[in-house]
Amino acid sequence: MATAALLLVVLAGGSCAVVSCSVTVESGEAGIKTTKFGPNPGVQPTELRPGWHWEGLGEKIIKYPTRQRVYSYTREGNADGQENEEIGFADQTGLPMTADVNMTVKVSDNKAADLYAKYRLNFDDLLDNPIRNDVRSFIAQEAEKVPVSCNLQAQQPVVEGATQPTAAPCTGSLMGAGRQAVIQRAYANLQRKWAAEGVEISNLQWVGTIRYPESITTAIQARTATEQRTLAAQQKEAEARANANAQIETARGEAESIRLRGDALRANPQLIDQIYAQRSQGLCPPRASTCIIGQGAWGLTGQVPTSAAE
Repeated sequence: MATAALLLVVLAGGSCAVVSCSVTVESGEAGIKTTKFGPNPGVQPTELRPGWHWEGLGEKIIKYPTRQRVYSYTREGNADGQENEEIGFADQTGLPMTADVNMTVKVSDNKAADLYAKYRLNFDDLLDNPIRNDVRSFIAQEAEKVPVSCNLQAQQPVVEGATQPTAAPCTGSLMGAGRQAVIQRAYANLQRKWAAEGVEISNLQWVGTIRYPESITTAIQARTATEQRTLAAQQKEAEARANANAQIETARGEAESIRLRGDALRANPQLIDQIYAQRSQGLCPPRASTCIIGQGAWGLTGQVPTSAAE
């Protein structure tokens, strides 16, 4: 009986040891084994595939996620962390601003051990530290090449007689097309660097709008209001000019009409006699400047029809 009881205790203790010293690597994970003994202590270069694995004496198995993940660096807390992780940078004039970004990231299955051996960080710490630092660095590197707004670029004073350098054209700004160009160039640099480390970054995008300094927002609003007033004044001026031109054309047409009538009378003096004759016969209104001669009046002979004479 004593022997049987001892055997049961040994088996129970052994089963507990088996449970406590085993690790199950799930799908979407890689197992990374570290050991303190043997010919090659430290992080073992070969990843453990999904399944059940035994931890021997002096060994530890770390489960490292290799599934694709979307991670966000934001000012407000989110599922990736409650701390402020917004990205800060500046434009080419040094104006500070911040923004939220997110990226799609995945660790290659056969690179997890090398990645852990180099940085000795779990995946979340890797995202929070070296990768976030590179996201910030690459965005800042590209943002400092463009202005926050083309409309607010400082203009060089023009000195009469002096040769002025040709300023580089403003082809994009953080408030315009340059915003997306900056994030795409930063993404290309980030992707290239971490691909060599075994981290696949397949997307990097702004989340919402860039948070500009209040002074810039105020300046943009003031400039927009000024431009709107200027546009309204230009439209009003154009309308007034169009009305004036229409009146001038009307007057010019009337003057031309009078000139043509005068030329016709000078070329045909007998028309004046006919006009006087019409008026004397009561065929034209007393104040009419001209009288149309046509059917029912008389011809160029000046003969008054019988019906008119009566």
